[in-house]
Amino acid sequence: MTVELGLETFGDVSVREDGTPETAAQVLRHVVEQGVLADEVGVDALGVGEHHRPDFAVSAPDVVLAGLATRTTRIRLGSAVTVLSSDDPIRVFERFSTIDALSGGRAEVVLGRGSFTESFPLFGYDLRDYETLFSEKLDLFSRLLEERPVSWEGTTRPPLVQQEVWPRTGSGRLATWIAVGGSPQSVVRAASYRLPLMLAVIGGPAERFAPFADLYRRLLADGGGPVLPVAVHSPGHVAETDELAATQLYPHFKANRDRIGAERGWGPLTPQDYRAEIAQGALYVGSPETVARKIAATVRSLGLSRFDLKYANGPMPHGQLMRSIELYGTQVAPRVRELLAEG
Repeated sequence: MTVELGLETFGDVSVREDGTPETAAQVLRHVVEQGVLADEVGVDALGVGEHHRPDFAVSAPDVVLAGLATRTTRIRLGSAVTVLSSDDPIRVFERFSTIDALSGGRAEVVLGRGSFTESFPLFGYDLRDYETLFSEKLDLFSRLLEERPVSWEGTTRPPLVQQEVWPRTGSGRLATWIAVGGSPQSVVRAASYRLPLMLAVIGGPAERFAPFADLYRRLLADGGGPVLPVAVHSPGHVAETDELAATQLYPHFKANRDRIGAERGWGPLTPQDYRAEIAQGALYVGSPETVARKIAATVRSLGLSRFDLKYANGPMPHGQLMRSIELYGTQVAPRVRELLAEG
């Protein structure tokens, strides 16, 4: 099996080594440095997320990606995810086709509804229209991917009549994924639009998503379409040893998890929960060998074409993030491919 190995970040507002918080502006500059390093150490793809809240610095990932397009040479640059429901499909296409041009054809967009809803009131959308907004905007975006004059009509915007959208991509098709968090209906939608599927596995064992991957492939086959990639996105951290990685990540992962949990009614993360998630769940934490073996097992069990590690999880210092990226590119990725080649 062959697999692509990527990285993702939401631009979590981090702390310095002395524990004092960084400014959002400095975090954004750090994200660019991290992307440049990922490119240098051979990582296949970098995804940058979108949030509109104080604990994440990136609210405009396309702007960050445009900067990275001019600082990198080979890594693919994408979103993680673009919250299409509260954005304009035409502007999304224009922005990412521009990144595609600046990067020499390395842009990709990952479309999703997002697990945070701050963008809806911010941009004047009603959460009661949550499903309609995504459905109609995805339908329009799928038409834009044909890169021909488009006619479209729905309820969320005025109709289009033979409208052309620029710039077009050099390849004639903007690389596009649909991100799914665990809903069979979302899997069916991805298959119906013949778009690659990215599964967000953020808790529990990855193997529980096998029915979703199987459903997606079965729907593609029943429709007579080509085989398309399936990917997984999961959080993790790499350090020289298992214990160092777990120790480094814990306070930052807990801070992030407990802050979001307080908003959503979850209890605080315990050390036991954390260690269980590393041992049997969705946290890919440890030495390069440990993380590589867990990734390879996930790739095999789900038949993946790509695995993305969300390497920033809470306010971890920039230096530790850079070391994790370096180990992921130079040791984890080659070892995953060795393990898969061994069968």
